[in-house]
Amino acid sequence: MRKTRTTEASNKVSVNAETLAKILDCGRPTAMKIGEAAGARIQIGKRVLYKVDRIERYLDGLAGEAQKENAL
Repeated sequence: MRKTRTTEASNKVSVNAETLAKILDCGRPTAMKIGEAAGARIQIGKRVLYKVDRIERYLDGLAGEAQKENAL
């Protein structure tokens, strides 16, 4: 039997939509929406990638806003 290949996304600079969906644990369309909202989309020719660090900062910002709202 062949071993399943997994990729470690924690050290990647940019990822495609499928890998982003795995990182975020959501569907591909939702991952693409988050990538767009974060301003992390990069297009090189026909290939579309998403910058992981921008998405992390965007989600951290959303988490910070939620904490502020809960504190009130």
